[in-house]
Amino acid sequence: MKKEYLKLDKIEGPLIMLSEVEDASYGEIIDIDMAGEKRKGKVIKIEKDKVVAQVFEGTSELSTRNASIRFTGKPFEISLSKEILGRTFNGIGIPIDNGGEIYSNKKYNVNGRPINPVAREYPRNYIQTGISSIDCLATLIRGQKLPIFSGSGMPHNELAAQIVKQARISSSSNEEFGIVFAAIGVKHDDANYFKRNFEESGAIERVAMYINLADDPIVERTITPRCALTAAEYLAFEEGMHILVIMTDITSYCEALREISSAREEVPSRKGYPGYLYSDLASLYERAGMMKGNKGSITLLPILTMPNDDITHPVPDLTGYITEGQIVLGRELYQNNIYPPVNILPSLSRLMKDGIGEGFTRKDHPEVSNQLFASYSRVQEVRALAQIIGEDDLSEIDKKYMEFGKAFEGRFITQNFDENRNIEESLNLAWEILGILPKEELDRLSPEMIEEYYNS
Repeated sequence: MKKEYLKLDKIEGPLIMLSEVEDASYGEIIDIDMAGEKRKGKVIKIEKDKVVAQVFEGTSELSTRNASIRFTGKPFEISLSKEILGRTFNGIGIPIDNGGEIYSNKKYNVNGRPINPVAREYPRNYIQTGISSIDCLATLIRGQKLPIFSGSGMPHNELAAQIVKQARISSSSNEEFGIVFAAIGVKHDDANYFKRNFEESGAIERVAMYINLADDPIVERTITPRCALTAAEYLAFEEGMHILVIMTDITSYCEALREISSAREEVPSRKGYPGYLYSDLASLYERAGMMKGNKGSITLLPILTMPNDDITHPVPDLTGYITEGQIVLGRELYQNNIYPPVNILPSLSRLMKDGIGEGFTRKDHPEVSNQLFASYSRVQEVRALAQIIGEDDLSEIDKKYMEFGKAFEGRFITQNFDENRNIEESLNLAWEILGILPKEELDRLSPEMIEEYYNS
């Protein structure tokens, strides 16, 4: 027999406290009825017969005596089918596009578990984003977790929208590809920008959007990425699709965790974030990957803004420990009107070496990538020297590197928002720009590779 509780002990921020509760479970969903208005909450703490729950829709207008509470005995679940592609949902999986409910025979628990390491398939092959600096130098591999580190005011929203429009898998056309896009704590105009952009480009047909707005309750913000990942798991492992999950902004998610942790009066860790921030982020990121015996895959591209562009801030710092590399957007490049402002030197894709080259992208890709990194690194040294002695007093070789640096930033890294380059075009452009340097400076390219290119 289910009991109904008619009195709350206390309301504090998004949290409600009840006592004399029997048989409650951690993570259990509760139904709140407030004079006909329905809300949902989740049990987050149990001490003997006392329960603390967080209310998804917030506790405004809720008092200790005007609500009835029922415990459902179930975790938070959402209905899923392949019809979610092309649809828009709020942060807790409720449709907000006037397209009706999602009907399914099964409901799925959003608190999914990380993929068992024994069941993981090693990521192979790549996802083409159409952006040269990513495809050529920090290649996104299927099943990889590759975050984008950005900063306040940087064009990460534009970059996310461009990747959604242009991303595609590289191999046979009979494999299905889809995108799950989660916007966490975004402004209304940013949410409208994403929707409008996806609709105008036609990409909306293969995108499932989960949008949590900045003025939505913060508790909803902690569920949004879990709803998105649950949808991705369904599409990848039950429908056999290759799914790219893009989340922006993970920092907003972590801020919500910090606020709820503070309301729960937990002991804070670095910069006020809860001590379990690392394991909480890992519980999200480790749900991406490929599984043995399953043709689907989940590739995760989380975007996070670094407060004060500080890469040692807890959010990017802990993210870097869990993920397989990072793409870093550079403030200096952005100020020089370079879009996308991808700073390639601190950027890295740790799984790139196993998903490029002959049979995946092109035979010359690994060597060209190494040469571009080495040459651009030398450019930074030459620029530092030029600031001391002046550009006119540089050696002829150093002047060539200065010319290479300008061409690399102005032609290779820079591309228009609507410019979609395939991997062939990116590699051919890389060869063209490397041609500025004398052949003897191309020490990361084999003589056979150089000869083959210049004779072709």
